[in-house]
Amino acid sequence: MTRHLIIPDTQVKPGVRTDHMDWIGKAIMEYRPDVIVHLGDHWDMESLSSYASLKELEGRRVMADIEAGNEAMRRLLKPLREYNKRRAKNKKAQYNPRLVFIMGNHEERIERAVAKHPALEGLLSYDKLDLSDWEVVPFREIIEIDGIHYTHYFYAQNSGRPYGGTAHTKLKNIGLSFTMGHQQGIDYAIRQLPNRKLQYGLVAGSCYLHDEDYRGPQANSEWRGIVVKNDVKDGGYCIMPLDMDYLERRFG
Repeated sequence: MTRHLIIPDTQVKPGVRTDHMDWIGKAIMEYRPDVIVHLGDHWDMESLSSYASLKELEGRRVMADIEAGNEAMRRLLKPLREYNKRRAKNKKAQYNPRLVFIMGNHEERIERAVAKHPALEGLLSYDKLDLSDWEVVPFREIIEIDGIHYTHYFYAQNSGRPYGGTAHTKLKNIGLSFTMGHQQGIDYAIRQLPNRKLQYGLVAGSCYLHDEDYRGPQANSEWRGIVVKNDVKDGGYCIMPLDMDYLERRFG
């Protein structure tokens, strides 16, 4: 059995607090997961948003968006890198968890921008995102780890639209133990099958300290944090959600 640490959508952009990246980095060293899965939307890429008005886009810059995410990624991995540097210096075994990054629809804004403006080809690409330490899963593709199917979001095959409803509803539609981001807050369900096997569904899509303006004053109080899965085997696990308040008290 293994331990997974899940990082939901971090949505980093210029000007927002990223202290929680330090806290998560310390949590990684505390819990020592075998696998770390980032569910995507780390780079918010607000400068490439197709939903924003020209007024809202004023002053936003692509390279500033990318560098904000890169700096936050450096903060996240700093405790791990410093630990392994010390271990290497003393010729001791290093800690090397499997790092899996799943591309989200916000990162995919980069590819959409290049498709819309071919002149950007070669100038703007995923290569500018600091993902050298990570095993990268393309947007909307699924990776199975210890029986859990991970992707940024699952979608109806006929329409291409993300499945709606609760985690339990998604379990019925997907038919597999799954974990996804994309949707703010946290939702968790266990489904028992006639063969006595259990399926586990987890939706966790918010891991940031700032409020999102588009959600308005009534919708910015959703759960935010990371999730540790203990004793992962054949798609099952013991869930341990860690919200921002706990991360700040414990690791801030």
